[in-house]
Amino acid sequence: MGVSIYGLMGDGGRGVVKQIFAVVYAPKKKKRLPASCVQPMDSESAALEASDPERKRHAAVVAGPSTSSESQQIYYLVRWLN
Repeated sequence: MGVSIYGLMGDGGRGVVKQIFAVVYAPKKKKRLPASCVQPMDSESAALEASDPERKRHAAVVAGPSTSSESQQIYYLVRWLN
């Protein structure tokens, strides 16, 4: 049985994974993102400025990193910013 990403984040930011702003390379917009496609950013404005949708680099809020069942580091999409 799967666990909701919101259950992993917990209340008040004390969960297993944290929400961060990022620029995500996403040829296809997916909910699970390999860590190699995620560039953490310091702020929402920095993520928006660094994004380039024409090159499939989108600003987003992601949660992670987390280790998948295949032992890969992944992030979970919380929401797209652009």
